[in-house]
Amino acid sequence: MSFLSATLARVKPSPTIAVTTKARELKAAGKDVIGLGAGEPDFDTPQNIKDAAVAAIAAGKTKYTAVDGLPELKEAICAKFQRDNGLSYTPAQVTVGTGGKQVLYNALMATLNPGDEVIIPAPYWVSYPDMVLLASGTPVVAEASSQTGYKLTPEQLEAAITPKTKWLIFNSPSNPTGAGYSWDELKALTDVLVRHPHVWVMSDDMYEHLVYDGFEFCTPAQVEPALYDRTLTVNGVSKAYAMTGWRIGYAAGPEQVIGAIRKVQSQSTSNPCSISQWAAVEALNGTQDFIPANNATFKRRRDLVVSMLNACEGITCPTPEGAFYVYPLISGCIGKTSAAGAAITDDEAFATALLEEKGVAVVFGAAFGLSPCFRVSYATSDEALKEACTRIQDFCAALH
Repeated sequence: MSFLSATLARVKPSPTIAVTTKARELKAAGKDVIGLGAGEPDFDTPQNIKDAAVAAIAAGKTKYTAVDGLPELKEAICAKFQRDNGLSYTPAQVTVGTGGKQVLYNALMATLNPGDEVIIPAPYWVSYPDMVLLASGTPVVAEASSQTGYKLTPEQLEAAITPKTKWLIFNSPSNPTGAGYSWDELKALTDVLVRHPHVWVMSDDMYEHLVYDGFEFCTPAQVEPALYDRTLTVNGVSKAYAMTGWRIGYAAGPEQVIGAIRKVQSQSTSNPCSISQWAAVEALNGTQDFIPANNATFKRRRDLVVSMLNACEGITCPTPEGAFYVYPLISGCIGKTSAAGAAITDDEAFATALLEEKGVAVVFGAAFGLSPCFRVSYATSDEALKEACTRIQDFCAALH
């Protein structure tokens, strides 16, 4: 009999972390590797946010805080939801965790019973299904194809709902595709949810501020006020504020669910880092001027990568509305053989051969629930992206 938990056997390690780790190991061994796997901005945290953290240290704000967040941070989060999304919350409806990932995990742990189903549109962020499994739930994957821009249709959502459905996990703009739902597209989905009052919505809005070409972000409780009392809106400071390592995520929703999340957190990690919380107060309350400037850089990189990948033999790369990922389709590469003799049987084989033969690290599509594709994070320098895409072009040209 194994000493380890049977629940642990149901989940797998994060593939995105595995790819990033492998790229680092190869670099450390002296290999010329360009890593396009990591989902974090390459920009430094803005100076005003760093200054706020230093000031908090100097002021001795280094003690335990309330389990699920400083009052000052909860007030800043309430102000953000009102300012950016037209959503009114009180501090009692807000929770703060160690990154958005912990908030999502705590919410699932606090609400799922064995047999409860959670609808997860694919392509999905790699952690969603495994977090559901850890919480004893059942992931129900609804595949959104490239034909619909990797967006779930109302018909697909309707078909996925059963009497056992507890949550829909919704993510726009999406990791891994960058697909963003317009107001009308989201309204079509919320119309379905209104007809099924037992289904709650967990909206992961982490890439809210990273949008391009005039795309206007919207979130479910904003689009359909009737869902306000059964929506948990999750966000954080990691992506837009270049604060991935600070580990601050937050959510707002009904007090009953927020209280349950607090209970889980009180018996696991307790409060997030006090210094990071004070930095997040400044991030939310301070100047937002750097966001459009960063987005202009991201848009330029997106356009570069989309253009160069669409020039590859066997690859089709849609143009995403937001985030900092592209999710090219590689149907034309499957069934071929690489220059070094590797059989490209699927997208994992493609990514492995690309890393070994050309030193480019990407994440294969099966990790996100939709193949044959791969994810590129373009949150790195223009020079690195040009070189990486040139290598991908060469790799594809040599397939036979």
